[in-house]
Amino acid sequence: MVNLSTFDIVLIIAFLAITLFIGIYVSKQSGKSSVEYFLSGRSMPWWLLGVSMVATTFSTDTPNLVTDIVRTNGVSGNWVWWAFLVTGLLTVFVYAKLWRKSNVNTDIEFYELRYGGAPARFLRSFRAIYLGIIFNILAMAGVTLAAIKIGSIMLGLQPWETVVYAGVITVIFSALGGFKGVVYTDFILFFTAMAGAIGAAYYLVELPEVGGLEALLQHENVVDKLNILPDFTDKEALITLLIIPLAVQWWSSWYPGAEPGGGGYIAQRMLAAKNENHAIGATFFFNIMHYALRPWPWIIVALASLVVFPDLMSIQQAFPNVTQDKLGHDLAYSAMLTKLPTGLLGLVLASLVAAYMSTISTHLNWGASYVVNDFYKQQVNPSATDKQLVRVGRLSTVILMVFSAFLALLLTNALQLFDIILMFGAGTGLIFILRWFWWRINAWSEISAMFSSGIISIMLSFTFLGDYFFGVDGLLPSYMKFPMIVTVTTLVWIIVTYVTQPESSEVLQNFYKKIQPGGPGWKKVILEARKRNIEIIDSQEGWSVPSGVLAMLVGCVFIYSIMFATGNFIYGKQREAFMLVLITLISGLILIKLWKKIKSNIL
Repeated sequence: MVNLSTFDIVLIIAFLAITLFIGIYVSKQSGKSSVEYFLSGRSMPWWLLGVSMVATTFSTDTPNLVTDIVRTNGVSGNWVWWAFLVTGLLTVFVYAKLWRKSNVNTDIEFYELRYGGAPARFLRSFRAIYLGIIFNILAMAGVTLAAIKIGSIMLGLQPWETVVYAGVITVIFSALGGFKGVVYTDFILFFTAMAGAIGAAYYLVELPEVGGLEALLQHENVVDKLNILPDFTDKEALITLLIIPLAVQWWSSWYPGAEPGGGGYIAQRMLAAKNENHAIGATFFFNIMHYALRPWPWIIVALASLVVFPDLMSIQQAFPNVTQDKLGHDLAYSAMLTKLPTGLLGLVLASLVAAYMSTISTHLNWGASYVVNDFYKQQVNPSATDKQLVRVGRLSTVILMVFSAFLALLLTNALQLFDIILMFGAGTGLIFILRWFWWRINAWSEISAMFSSGIISIMLSFTFLGDYFFGVDGLLPSYMKFPMIVTVTTLVWIIVTYVTQPESSEVLQNFYKKIQPGGPGWKKVILEARKRNIEIIDSQEGWSVPSGVLAMLVGCVFIYSIMFATGNFIYGKQREAFMLVLITLISGLILIKLWKKIKSNIL
């Protein structure tokens, strides 16, 4: 526990006051209609939406998660989420413009644009509850769990106290300000959070116990944790940390903020953009900041924590008030922050509050948008006025906050929740990628994938089948669990796709005419339309997917080069760092040429 100075307290209170003021200031405008409340009237510029995406994914649980990963599996363990860059750039260069063209209010509304009849209506309503409430509450609980740990370590707060203090302010400004309030405050939150993370890393490395960056990198507890790539001689580590994430995970698994084909609160921001180009610009800016620039301050603090708190026992001894059920390696980040001086401590605490509020407010507004647009308006009150929809949105915001807070009190660590969410979405991602470009996918494809993924995950995680297949003496190594869920789920939805009826010609033709996805996967639909003298192709639209995929690959080289160049500069490997800088410049120039080509196709 730390003792806050008057200056620290003033910093934190000033920050909270500004946030509340913004929520109250924009509340009148946000309350005019549901489109204003959930999408800010579709008028947002790319830079503001991009910063909002970065701020949203910078949560209190993110540095905790990275710390847990680094302490457990080393720096290379971060490939479990670094691999999602491929997903993110596919969204940037292929799917962002498609989402903006759809002009739907939520990505769940997409189901009744792409599919038809009762299955589409069921899928839309069920996914609204499944994602907007169940998964959303899980994600928010993980964020709140991190806040609980920070509160207990740094301020000596009981879990319920953190939940009440942090939750009340967040839910007030989220309910009042709507999406516009969230995005505006995200802009302030982003700079506060980044300043706090970088300031903390710089100071903590210079602690006497750590002895500076050079001493840190040579410490016996750290040297075997530094590799950016896994040990290629360790087969299990290589498969688990690198091959599976890059070969299977990025395209097969649904995860909030990294959905294959876009979705969730990332889609919400793309839908709120001024136009397609602004949607692309926002998502590209987000991926650069999220992967290339932001991880290293957290990684540095995580490495330093191995010197100061080498194991869980040392954390427990330093902070005896932490309950056994909340003790984990992710606590090390908060433990390190207790060593910060006056002023910087206040800034870092304000940055953590900022990270918490940014992520929770986004999840609240996003989840409430599903409840309002895709459940309440469709199933409960189709004739609801805009004022009623806004009122239900604000009530949903409060209810989601309450349930996630209760769940947070039951959880133990951030990595535990990450693995659960990742496993439950295994095998569904390929549908989200292909449904735009293959006419044969129908509502039953998605329904079967969603249920089979969940059921198989439960069976392999919580029944005897898990031990039978992946136990100590199981038939398969443990790292095959995720690929097995993906394989079975994929087989299930492909079989279901072919044994069920395709969507009607009218639904498919209307979808193609509106979105213009292009590609050979729609050839049958185009030919059928022409037989009926219906032209669904816009002659001004070209198929930009091949250029988009190429841009995705070049973009991965560009961003990974920035990330690894930064890491090598920190490690003192100047030669490798400058080579990576050269690769960054070359890939950047290629990307600019590709971007001009992609952009010209959508004007």
